[in-house]
Amino acid sequence: MTSGGRIRQAFPGTKDLTSTEGSEYGPVEFTREDVDTLLHERIKYKSKYNYKERCENTMDYVKRLRLCIRWFQELELDYAFEQEKLKNAMELNEKHCSDLEVSLKEKEVELNMVIDELRKNFTSVQLQLAKEQSEKSAANDSLGKEKETRLAVEKLQAALTEELGKTQGELQTANQRIHAVNDMYKLLQEYNSSLQLYNSKLQGDLDEAHETIKRGEKERTGIVENIGNLKGQFKALQDQLAASKVSQDDVMKQKDELVNEIVGLKVEIQQVKDDRDRHIMEVKNLQAEATKQNDFKDIISELESKRSSQNKEMEELQDQLVASERKLQVADLSTFEKINEFEEQKESIVELKSRLEEAELKLIEGEKLRKKLHNTIQELKGNIRVFCRVRPLLTGENSSEEARTISYPTSLEALGRGIDLMQNGQKHCFTFDKVFVPSASQEDIFVEISQLVQSALDGYKVCIFAYGQTGSGKTYTMMGRPGNPEEKGLIPRCLEQIFRTRQSLRSQGWKYELQVSMLEIYNETIRDLLSTSKEAVRADNGVSPQKYAIKHDASGNTHVVELTVVDVRSSREVSFLLDHAARNRSVGKTAMNEQSSRSHFLFTLKITGFNESTEQQVQGVLNLIDLAGSERLSKSGSTGDRLKETQAINKSLSSLGDVIFALAKKEDHVPFRNSKLTYLLQPCLGGDSKTLMFVNITPEPSSTGESLCSLRFAARVNACEIGTAHRHVNVKPIDYRLSLG
Repeated sequence: MTSGGRIRQAFPGTKDLTSTEGSEYGPVEFTREDVDTLLHERIKYKSKYNYKERCENTMDYVKRLRLCIRWFQELELDYAFEQEKLKNAMELNEKHCSDLEVSLKEKEVELNMVIDELRKNFTSVQLQLAKEQSEKSAANDSLGKEKETRLAVEKLQAALTEELGKTQGELQTANQRIHAVNDMYKLLQEYNSSLQLYNSKLQGDLDEAHETIKRGEKERTGIVENIGNLKGQFKALQDQLAASKVSQDDVMKQKDELVNEIVGLKVEIQQVKDDRDRHIMEVKNLQAEATKQNDFKDIISELESKRSSQNKEMEELQDQLVASERKLQVADLSTFEKINEFEEQKESIVELKSRLEEAELKLIEGEKLRKKLHNTIQELKGNIRVFCRVRPLLTGENSSEEARTISYPTSLEALGRGIDLMQNGQKHCFTFDKVFVPSASQEDIFVEISQLVQSALDGYKVCIFAYGQTGSGKTYTMMGRPGNPEEKGLIPRCLEQIFRTRQSLRSQGWKYELQVSMLEIYNETIRDLLSTSKEAVRADNGVSPQKYAIKHDASGNTHVVELTVVDVRSSREVSFLLDHAARNRSVGKTAMNEQSSRSHFLFTLKITGFNESTEQQVQGVLNLIDLAGSERLSKSGSTGDRLKETQAINKSLSSLGDVIFALAKKEDHVPFRNSKLTYLLQPCLGGDSKTLMFVNITPEPSSTGESLCSLRFAARVNACEIGTAHRHVNVKPIDYRLSLG
């Protein structure tokens, strides 16, 4: 508390105390003058009828009184705490004094036994010295072996350095060739408009790119082998380092034992010195008394002889101490050498680790570049890309090693792209753009197609569809598991990426409008899954009363007449529409699947973008399709309505196979009109779309025949050339009607 700009002194004999708890004035301290002033203070006010001023002065006075009372209470608590603290300290001191008295009495008894124990300890010290000499010779032998090991490690390190130099040279050569391929790819992008005029020249360039990629893969194989050798050598160095650590620990233990022995000897010597000084004092006292009494001459001579013998014992112990210190110095020197060797080996291992990490990074970059070049070649060729996904075994299915029919090759060329299927002892091998094992997550799947989805925002037509037998995981791949964010399917993840990218592109002047439609093809009938009218979705006889005609325009786009189209602005709106469509979709129970999709599901997202700064317009389409699963009547046990559904599904999938077969043979006529499914997919299979097919496989041994048929169909799809995709960019007003391409 301040007064007149000066800080007052606190009460004599008290400490300064500040408290901000419950105070509006910050830290406060009181002195005797402050308390007296506060107690005798009279409240002043200008007018006795000004009650507001009187209340404010009174409230201020009450606050200061409360602060003063709180300060006194805290001071009183501090005094009580200090009093209790001093009382405890006094009790501890009294207890300590009593303990000291007891210990002094015990030491008097122990000092009488020291001389006898010294003689016994002398014998034990001699035995320990002999033991230490034998251990010293063993340590010298181990040191020689470690020096030989160090020379071998240095030779091995030199060999590794040479191999790393060769590997780096090969990597530089590979990088130069990769840069050359990149330059060629940039030239291809710059002259994209003249690709059709120079198709023959482009084919030659593609052949050269194939040869370059093959050479790069061979060189990468050599790099991988070198990395494997480096890993083996690195493991050997780690084993040697572990052995060095063990020997170093043994030396440190021996050093600690010697240090403890030296400390014990020093304590014993100090005790002997104390005894000698005490005896000398006794002798001097006795000599002083001997001048008065000659009867104590015999006692004095006896004590002198005792003193001389103790001096001799003390000299012997000092000699032993000197020898032990020398031995300790030798042990310290060997330990220092071991530590230096350990640090050198550690540095060499760190350097090898860094080189190994650099080599692995270069290998990963090379793999990314290989994927990029492969995708570029596939786009230029116009092939349909195919990804294969194998679902995990379900509860109750045969999971024994003997029953496994699916395996994955481990060779460098087929790693992550190959799948082998055994049937009746015969092995069938297939290679696709990517193969996902059962442990692959939904996130792993989406990462591989994220760049393809991005193409839809850039103005391309993109189509992704899932094919496979019933129960193989097609709907799980496309839609995921409701209510579990980690198991979201491709459709929700694609939409999240599109809305996220749309938001980030606003800073570049892009504005996008998105339109969604969803339909199913059930028994060769189109149903609008976004219709709010139940009659429009499904009638009692299973046939929709609304006729949805499929129309093609002159630009090759396909429209579904009267289909519900919804403008969407967020992924939450699309999630609501997906839930609505899932409730309207046709599902049923069969012997092969509890929740079997009985129709083909088509999700279409029309993307229209406009850049205000460049006045550029793009129009992209994203088609995501969950096909109904093929099934055999002997296994599904379908009857009644399920039988009709199965026949309609198998017929439409058979028509899809006929279209693929015709495209693979490059026939003049492709039967797109044989089914509603192929007619809707015409722009995806026969136009300028970027198309990707997921073939879903079940690992259950009883489904080997269906899995083999699916893999063969996927191989034919992968070989189809449907034409190069083109970006749809214009500067004219565009038609906002939704189409499938």
